[in-house]
Amino acid sequence: MKIGLIAMSGVRACNPELMRLGLTLPGFVERGKTIASLPSLGLLTLAGMTPRVHEIEYVEVRDLVENGHWLNREYDLVAISSFSAQIQEAYEIARMYRSEGIPVVMGGLHVSMLPEEAAQHCDCVVIGEGELHWPSVLRDFEKGRLSQLYGSLDAQFNLKNSPMPAYELLDLGKYNRLTIQTSRGCPFRCEFCASSVLLASKYKQKPQNRVLSEVKKIKDLWKNPFIEFADDNALVNKKYWKDFLVELRKEDIRWFAETDISVADDEELLELMRESGCAAVLVGLESPIEEGLHGLEMKSDWKLKRHSGYREAVRKIQSHGIRVNGCFIVGLDEHEPGIFDAIFTFVRDCELFDVQITVQTPFPGTPLYTRLKSEGRIIQDGAWQKCTLFDVNFQPRNMSASELETGFRHLAAKLYSAEFTDWRRETFRHQYQKPVSQGVAK
Repeated sequence: MKIGLIAMSGVRACNPELMRLGLTLPGFVERGKTIASLPSLGLLTLAGMTPRVHEIEYVEVRDLVENGHWLNREYDLVAISSFSAQIQEAYEIARMYRSEGIPVVMGGLHVSMLPEEAAQHCDCVVIGEGELHWPSVLRDFEKGRLSQLYGSLDAQFNLKNSPMPAYELLDLGKYNRLTIQTSRGCPFRCEFCASSVLLASKYKQKPQNRVLSEVKKIKDLWKNPFIEFADDNALVNKKYWKDFLVELRKEDIRWFAETDISVADDEELLELMRESGCAAVLVGLESPIEEGLHGLEMKSDWKLKRHSGYREAVRKIQSHGIRVNGCFIVGLDEHEPGIFDAIFTFVRDCELFDVQITVQTPFPGTPLYTRLKSEGRIIQDGAWQKCTLFDVNFQPRNMSASELETGFRHLAAKLYSAEFTDWRRETFRHQYQKPVSQGVAK
């Protein structure tokens, strides 16, 4: 059986003015390329657990477009993984394959949250963690009894049984980094989060030996790799990571992760991060002012309690030569129009190497979506193409939607201007960058 795995890739704004900004502003362009260059770890994981009797082809949707041929009619089965912003394109691709008599399986966060919607566009929907159900999908398909729905959000996969992702299927020349997942979920449960927290009922960690095996496999395929640990919140389990980083520093790689500000509390951890090749971390600061942070997490006001130490923590992390990409959300309920200037001032005062700004986005399945819908504040329900993190599809509480759009656009122009970007990076090089140390490049 020949199986086609099709990954939807790339992030773009719907707002034409933001699209034009993205063509010229280095911050938008570089981050967009980084996101677009990440392969689908979910599909590669399924490929890794597929019996070798089957032939597998991994395809990025952008390659289908660029090559001018949408359909490979030799497939017996097609699997598509997508996210909300591109779900309509994914549905269209599914329709095209089905019109050729080729069954389509769909999985991922969006279809797990809206399986009834997805079932209208494909032959089979996999809900939740794919590793639990992919073997059954293949067996049932071969026997001619493919079901329309597999799985549930209640079933949980044990990461001790994680298969090795099939990185060998990739054309490595098309990527600037590869991803490895060390954990799923996050203990903080933020209202807006549309990541693996929706699939994992509790935070869970993959055994270190399995993670190291994935690192070694990537090294066998790619000389001098750059690895992104694709966790919702890496480095939460400090003991796990300290032990892991002792081993990782032997591998001579460079890496990046998304984490929280608490890494600044642990000098030993920061040293190990630097020694093992950590080039940068993305930290969800969300708001430079206290207003907006209250109620962000479902279980606690963790970020609000840490807010007074934000600036010192950023400087502490960067003092170890680790670049900080500070992530901010605009349009939180307590944000007023002054938030845009507040973000710019914070970035300048903290001398952040990089910054990512996003618009509060009600993704389907999130507590934020449920709340905003109940309050009648979603502007166009079902407009999933606006789930880009850059487009406004809700009514803010303390400004108009137009003010949010305009303020976001002007802030982006200031933050990602060539002049300010060059200043941030030169400041980091002069103030914080450390000499090369065991696999860490300047």
